[in-house]
Amino acid sequence: MAAKDKFHAVVRIALEKEQWKITDDPLRLEVGGTKFEIDLGAEQLLAAERGEQKIAVEIKTFLSDSPLTDYHAALGQFLNYRLALEISDPTRILYLAVPIGVYEAFFKREFAQISVERYQIKQIIDDPIQEVIVQWIP
Repeated sequence: MAAKDKFHAVVRIALEKEQWKITDDPLRLEVGGTKFEIDLGAEQLLAAERGEQKIAVEIKTFLSDSPLTDYHAALGQFLNYRLALEISDPTRILYLAVPIGVYEAFFKREFAQISVERYQIKQIIDDPIQEVIVQWIP
């Protein structure tokens, strides 16, 4: 089993505060002979006519000296996980969770904004101190 990210518990608590039920910790998939472990799987009951929403969350902290290097690794992982979900669990939506400080310092840069838009990366911005979700970016 892979090591849990530094803010794994923070994101889990923040999701639970928003009434998400954690169904998998980690969410394990096997697609085409390859095993994947996405940090969290969760679901939430929506209004009766809409049913239930299911998400998967990959948590990243970007703690190295190079946020761009961290982003390269996170992007590759995110794209592979999204493909695996499209094949094995197409109703589940994948999000990349990042702390607010990383979002402010890196993801608001022009290149990061263009990349996130181009690759359609859905994000959860969390506050690791308050243990809450600050913003959902669909």
